[in-house]
Amino acid sequence: MSSSKRVDTIKDMLEPAVNAVGMVLWGVEYLQQGKHSVLRLFIDSEKGVTVDDCAAVSHQVSGILDVEDPIGSEYNLEVSSPGMDRPIFTFQQFVDYVGEDFKLKLRSAVDEKRNFVGKLLKAENEILVFSVDGCEIELTMMQIDRANLFPRFD
Repeated sequence: MSSSKRVDTIKDMLEPAVNAVGMVLWGVEYLQQGKHSVLRLFIDSEKGVTVDDCAAVSHQVSGILDVEDPIGSEYNLEVSSPGMDRPIFTFQQFVDYVGEDFKLKLRSAVDEKRNFVGKLLKAENEILVFSVDGCEIELTMMQIDRANLFPRFD
């Protein structure tokens, strides 16, 4: 099973359990590194995320993961808040943060750049428009390898 498909399967499997403890499953990452593989769940809620919330979700999903065994090899489970520099997993998450700055890593270069910080101007019809160094760049989700909110403290 491809890593992307595995992540989607795990997300679908665990989302009801995360919701059952009053949290939202913000996103799932699976980093395959042999004995040091990591399954990372990002959880969120309107009231924020505490260590107790992470522990409750970890306890809730561990049983499901043990029974369903979607990975089939050793891994460490991590449950955390997405934080201020939250990773972005879906188009809707971009829509929710129009007007904010993002740090992006692209799958392939656009205007000879793969990494940049830009303000999200628009997110419509599956197209994302960023302002980068005074220029507008249009991207699709397929072009983005990784995106994180880029908090500014000015």
